[in-house]
Amino acid sequence: MTQPVLGILTLYLNDAGVLEERDYYRKMTVEGRKLGLHIIVFTPQDVHDKTNLVRAQYYDPESKLWRRKWTKFPDMIFDRCRIQRSARFNQLLKFRSKYAGRVFLNRPLRNKWAIHSILSKDSRFKVYLPKTRYLDSLQDVHDMLKAHTLLYLKPINGTGGRGILRIERTKSGMLLVQGRDPNRRIVEPVRMNASRLNGYLADWNLKDSQYIVQQGIQLKLASGRVHDYRLLVQKDGTGEWTVTGCAGRIGAFGSITANLHGGGKAVKMDQLLRVWIKDEERIARVKEEVERFGIGVAQYLELCYDALCELAIDIAIDRNGRIWMIEVNPKPAREVFIRAGEKDVYHKAIVKPLEYALWKYKRIKLAKNKRSEEEEQTGR
Repeated sequence: MTQPVLGILTLYLNDAGVLEERDYYRKMTVEGRKLGLHIIVFTPQDVHDKTNLVRAQYYDPESKLWRRKWTKFPDMIFDRCRIQRSARFNQLLKFRSKYAGRVFLNRPLRNKWAIHSILSKDSRFKVYLPKTRYLDSLQDVHDMLKAHTLLYLKPINGTGGRGILRIERTKSGMLLVQGRDPNRRIVEPVRMNASRLNGYLADWNLKDSQYIVQQGIQLKLASGRVHDYRLLVQKDGTGEWTVTGCAGRIGAFGSITANLHGGGKAVKMDQLLRVWIKDEERIARVKEEVERFGIGVAQYLELCYDALCELAIDIAIDRNGRIWMIEVNPKPAREVFIRAGEKDVYHKAIVKPLEYALWKYKRIKLAKNKRSEEEEQTGR
């Protein structure tokens, strides 16, 4: 019996054909083989439109080498493409449109502002959302500063902490501004009067880059480093949403974000909560609420955006145990778990999408067989 084929759709990072997550794809290939699922990796550039053949890459566990071959379209597509400012990304948009009728495990989500707006429409999630505005003018920043002592300015399509600014109004009335530039480099803190803020922000090109202004949550540990949590929610081998794991992240010294790519470190959730909240009963309640929240968000966003199979939800938890949603990532990395020493969770994070793909494949096959039987009976 021919094995079902899962095609991982990705983008080259440059014209030399470099792939960002090749080690992750290798691990998926090894685990997929155990389950009876064949894995190929391809980009829109590798598709021959007239023949619908794909010049795919695949990992050969025997030789431990990556190879290429021409093959037919995969049975299912796992879209791992992230936003790029390149012709490659424009080609991806055309691919998604042309092959929209294919079986995708996951469809693209919208930007930070769109996701915030759509979650705001459901009363279940409003309490978890920091106050947020789309930045139309710098007056939005000043208006938000009147209501909140701490703000974050974020590009709506940014990832990995790029281009984020933190503005804090101190007790003296001065503003403390710091951040990360578009290349993730730490921008050293600057103190200024509110009258200087517009001039400082003018260099950030906020309007053209499309930003949101968001209420900040005080998350500094005793060390002065900020922290948050990465919650991974995935569909399992029965097609149900489940929480795979949640790990803490502690930012680098001087960083306004806790992203691992920005020099942060990963720790176990319990370890971080015991330092932050301390009370074991409250910690247990927080963890239960985090799980309910994560599954609820995943279910709701799937209703709004069509097929999804996994989401990473970055959350903050304040001193009182209140949960705040920072952002949703539909193409999550899972290294936070291995770095936090949670090998079992890391393994599950790799395997679950494969188990879900097999479940989905079997459901599609059953549906096709049923239609064939019905057509045969009708023909008689």
